[in-house]
Amino acid sequence: MTSPESSEALPSGEPAADWPLRSWGLALLGGLAGLAVHWIVRPDRASGNLDAMQLRMAMATFIGIGTLIFGFLVERTRIHWSVASAAIGAAVVALTIYWNGPFGAARGEEPWRIVCAVLAVVIAAPLFQAWRDARTAAESADEGRRFAIPYPEAHGHAWTNVVLWCAAWVFVGVSWAMVLLLGQLFRLIGINLLNDLIEKNWAILLLTGAALGAGIGLLRDRDGILRLLQRVVTTILSVLAPVLAIGLLVFLAAIPFTGLAPLWDATRSTSPILLGCVIGALSLANAVIGDETAHEPRSPVLRGSVAALSVAMLPLGVIAAISTGLRIQQYGLTPDRLWAVVFTGIACAYGLAYLVVLLRWRVAAAPHLRMANLRLAGGLCLLALVLSTPLINFGALSAQDQVARLNSGRTSPDKFDWRALRFDFGRAGEAATRKLAAGGSTPDIRAAAKKALDAQSRWAIDPVSIEQDNPVIDPKRLLVLPRGTQLPKALQEHLLEYNACSLGDACTVLYQPGSKEAVIVTGTQSNLWKQEGGRWSTSPARPLITGKEAHDRIEAALKAGRVEVREVTRRQVFVDGQPLGDALD
Repeated sequence: MTSPESSEALPSGEPAADWPLRSWGLALLGGLAGLAVHWIVRPDRASGNLDAMQLRMAMATFIGIGTLIFGFLVERTRIHWSVASAAIGAAVVALTIYWNGPFGAARGEEPWRIVCAVLAVVIAAPLFQAWRDARTAAESADEGRRFAIPYPEAHGHAWTNVVLWCAAWVFVGVSWAMVLLLGQLFRLIGINLLNDLIEKNWAILLLTGAALGAGIGLLRDRDGILRLLQRVVTTILSVLAPVLAIGLLVFLAAIPFTGLAPLWDATRSTSPILLGCVIGALSLANAVIGDETAHEPRSPVLRGSVAALSVAMLPLGVIAAISTGLRIQQYGLTPDRLWAVVFTGIACAYGLAYLVVLLRWRVAAAPHLRMANLRLAGGLCLLALVLSTPLINFGALSAQDQVARLNSGRTSPDKFDWRALRFDFGRAGEAATRKLAAGGSTPDIRAAAKKALDAQSRWAIDPVSIEQDNPVIDPKRLLVLPRGTQLPKALQEHLLEYNACSLGDACTVLYQPGSKEAVIVTGTQSNLWKQEGGRWSTSPARPLITGKEAHDRIEAALKAGRVEVREVTRRQVFVDGQPLGDALD
């Protein structure tokens, strides 16, 4: 790595030389990749062998991801480097897919590993691009610094790759719009060939792959436009930095007066919200400082916002860590909570690094923040790569902890989340369930474990919440008609859901004692809830007509004239004489 401001590669704003063959080659490669993916995973090759299906899915992933990475990396020089890097990145994601499958089965593993594999590839791509460009420039200048990764190049490639990804999919959307328009145009004169063709799965993948490859190639030949779009995006984001900085500082300043208790009472999503704020602060701070000294803002407001965002990240990460730790202390380990530990650890690492740089360098912190970004990105890439492998099994750790809590009596069998152990903890959870069914410490544990083991799906096991009790709706905003009627406890637990009383203002529930129906009315909606099998849920909407067989039947009836208008009786909520919401039946 270089010093904070050194750059041995070509200037980041220098446009790449035109290479028309790249666009045509990537379009052809994308189309062939689409066909290959269809051939591997086409429905007629499906079988009951989940392992074979997962192997085909991994092969399709290798082809698709490898082609995509190659499109982003390929340059006229050192093409074999791009091929090798694309193959390595595709192998990482494909092997992660294979290790974590078969998905949909009881022994599927952790989907977050796939996110880590993709994250590792996304971070590694701009680092490789910057290193390759710097290596080429160093060899051209006969310099010996062959392992330097200039920050301006890495930063530029990272943002450009994001813009390129979004713009390429816009190109795919425009291409599909044109094809659909042409299909309808030819249909007007009775030629349905194109319209019928684009309904076939292989044609969809062929056109999408070709359009995506062509879009990437065309946009990469216009590197100057991408750099301009990148600069526009970062400029717009930098304007938002002071707004977020003020909001975060006010939030942190209010914590000593409100305490942390309201954070736990208001929502169960405390950690995700706080981590989202950390990600936003990190993104906006980097949008402000740019990729080199010349791009740093002169406005004291923007410079101050970088300092404020840097100060706020660590406290937010620490609060998120406290929230996650409390949840683990109360209810034990689960894979999701262990992933939350990882994410909060990453947030705290970035927050600590930014705070240390800011305290040490103060107004001259920007160059050193950029250098910290480069080092943190390398560390995050390696961490994500390790977490994408089976070396660390959060399902096994969680199963061991939950079983220990069950055997020790800290969690009773009727409060134990058998559904999670059986279906959410992967192979380790299934093995632990089988072991408890055979040799649990009490008859109740063995019976409950056997019932969970015999379940064919997660929905066959009664849900048991191991979280805190559901929050109770404020009685001041609830009115039950007829007045004085007591709602069933099972229905009360659903009142705060979005399709019930939600979190709004007044809410009225129409319920007759002993009835299996209840109508819940707010100022904006009305919904019918029904009790089936002891559970309350919203009445399902009228099903849509789907499937080719149903569509053909309707089409035949329309052509035969079997269409009529019938008078129907409906139930609908009226408030002050005016209808509210859709018909209940």
